[in-house]
Amino acid sequence: MRPYFAKMDDIGKPLRPAQIQRMKANVEQAEAIMKEIDAEVERIKNFGIPADVVHKRGEMTVWERIEYVIDPGTFCPLHTIYDPENEESGSTGVVDGLARISGKWCVLIGFNNKWIAGAWIAGQADNNLRVTDLAKIMNLPLVWLVNCSGVKLPEQEKVYANRRGQGTCFFRHAELEQMGIPVLAGIYGTNPAGGGYQGISPTILLAHKKANIAVGGGGIVSGMSPKGYFDEEGAEELIAATRHFKAVPPGSVKIHYDETGFFTAVFEQETEVLDALKGYMAEMPAYHPRFFRVAPPAEPKYSPEEIVSIVPVNAKAGYDFDNVLARLADNSEHMEFRPAYGPEVYTGLVKVDGFLLGVIGNRQGLLPNYPEYTNEYGAVGGKLYRQGLIKMNEFVTQCGRDRVPIVWLQDTSGIDVGDIAEKAELLGLGQSLIYSIEQTKVPMMLVVLRKGTAAAHYVMGGPTANNHCAFTLGTAATEINVMHGETAAAASYARRLVKEKDAGRPLKPVIDKMNEMVKHYEDTSKPIYCAKKGFVDEVIRFGEIRKYMVAFANGVYQNPRSICPRHHMMLPRMIQSQIVTGLKRPE
Repeated sequence: MRPYFAKMDDIGKPLRPAQIQRMKANVEQAEAIMKEIDAEVERIKNFGIPADVVHKRGEMTVWERIEYVIDPGTFCPLHTIYDPENEESGSTGVVDGLARISGKWCVLIGFNNKWIAGAWIAGQADNNLRVTDLAKIMNLPLVWLVNCSGVKLPEQEKVYANRRGQGTCFFRHAELEQMGIPVLAGIYGTNPAGGGYQGISPTILLAHKKANIAVGGGGIVSGMSPKGYFDEEGAEELIAATRHFKAVPPGSVKIHYDETGFFTAVFEQETEVLDALKGYMAEMPAYHPRFFRVAPPAEPKYSPEEIVSIVPVNAKAGYDFDNVLARLADNSEHMEFRPAYGPEVYTGLVKVDGFLLGVIGNRQGLLPNYPEYTNEYGAVGGKLYRQGLIKMNEFVTQCGRDRVPIVWLQDTSGIDVGDIAEKAELLGLGQSLIYSIEQTKVPMMLVVLRKGTAAAHYVMGGPTANNHCAFTLGTAATEINVMHGETAAAASYARRLVKEKDAGRPLKPVIDKMNEMVKHYEDTSKPIYCAKKGFVDEVIRFGEIRKYMVAFANGVYQNPRSICPRHHMMLPRMIQSQIVTGLKRPE
C-alpha cells in the first residue's frame, strides 16, 4: 500500500546547537542516574561465587551462556535488578529478556548458577511469571537455561506459598504448550525437586552430560525416613547416604536418557547444549519479515541518542513530544490520527524496522482554549482530559480491529479532577479505555518516559493486570506514584494543619511530617526503586528505546495470532480522511 505507508508525513526537527548546550546538564544528570543502575547491575553479576571458580568446575556462568547462544547484539535484558522480596543477593536469581537466536526471536531466561547453584529464591516466582506472560503475549518461544538446585530451604515460605508461588510456572509452561508455543530447555547441573520439574516441564530437553533432574535430590532422598528426630546413628546413616548420592545423584543421564527417554539429547560440552538450542530455534516457524513489512527498514533521520537532550529529568519542565517520536520512527515519519482533537494526546502510526506500530503518547506544555468543557481553568500537557480519553479509546479500538501492535510513550501527571471533570465523565472514560485495551487483544509495550501518575498510569497501557502489556521500560527520568509527593502530603495533612492552627499549636511538627512524606515519595518513585519493585521491567538509557521497539516489532510480527491484510485496514483510510477541513492540526 504505497499511498499509505511507503512515504508518511515527516515529524520532528534537528536539534539546534543552543538546545544541545542548554540540555548539557540534563544529559549529565540522566547519565549519573543510569550509572547508579549500572553499578547495581554489576554488583548483581559479581555476587555469589567468582566466575573463575565456576570455570574451574567446567561450567560457564549464565551470562556467558546467554552471550554464546544469542545472535550478537540482540539481547534486550529485562528484570535485571528486580528484587520484590529484598533477597540477600539483590535479585530474583534469574537473568532474562528478549533475544534473537539463529535469526528467530524468543524470550530467554536462565538461572544464575553463581548464587546457591541457581536455587529458587524469594521473588523469583513473580519474575518467572512475568517471563511466561511475555512469551504468551508476544507468541514467542520460551528458551530456558536450567541450572536450579531447588528451593532455598531456609526461606521456603517465600518461594512455595500463595497462588503465584514457584510451582505456578509449571502450569504456565503447560499453558504455553497448549497454545502451541514451544518451551525449550538446555539443562545443566543438579536439578532436584522443583528444579526437576523446572527441567521436565519444557517441550524439548537438551542436557549436558553431568546434568540430572529428579523429584528429590540426594539430600532429600537421604532423609526420607527419619525417626522424627536426629541422633548419632541417624547422622551416620545420613552421612553415608549423602556421600553415595553426591557421587551418583538421582535422575542422571543414565536414567533420563538411557531409560526414560526424557532427555532428547545429551552433550559432552556445555557449548554443545547451546548449539543444539540454536539448531532448534533455527527450525522454528516464522514468517519472513517482508510478509508484514509495509516498507523497507530505515533508521530515523535523527539519532535516538539525542532524546536525552529533549526530555528533561525535571518533571515540571516541558518538551516537544514530536521530536522524541522523530528519533524512534523509521525515517522520522508518521501518520497522526485525529490531530486536531484531544491535543494533550498523540495517537498515530509509525514504522519501526519496516513494521507498522501504533503509538500513543502525552504531549506537554500549555494548551490554550482547552479543555472544551470549562473556561474556569486551562489545560496542561501530560494531564488527560475528555477529548484525549475519547481519542485514545477510538485509536486503541481501531488498532485492535486492524491488528496493529501498540507502543505507549507515557508521561502523564494524571486525569483531570474535580466536579467539572466528573460532569465531563472522565471517570467513566478512563474505565472505558481500560475496557478498550482489554478487548483489543493486540500486544503492547510501555515506555514511561517520565511521569506515570495515578489512574492515568493504569489507563495508558500500564502493566497492572493488563493482559496485553508485554513489558514496561523506565528511563533516567521515570517517576511512578499514585500522586506527586507534595500533593500526597497536602492531601494527608491539610485537615491536621487546620486543626493545629485552630488550636493555636505550632505547625512545625506537622510540616516536618509532610516533608518526611515528600522525601519518602521521592525515594520510592525514583527509577532504581521502580526497577527493583517491578513498576518497570527494566530501566534503560533514552538512546536504547528504539532497540527495544525493534525487538518488540520483530517479535510480535514473527508469528502473530491474527492478521489484517493491509488492503483491509481502516486506520490509514481514516487518517487520510482527515484532509476534511477541521480535522487537521492547525498550522
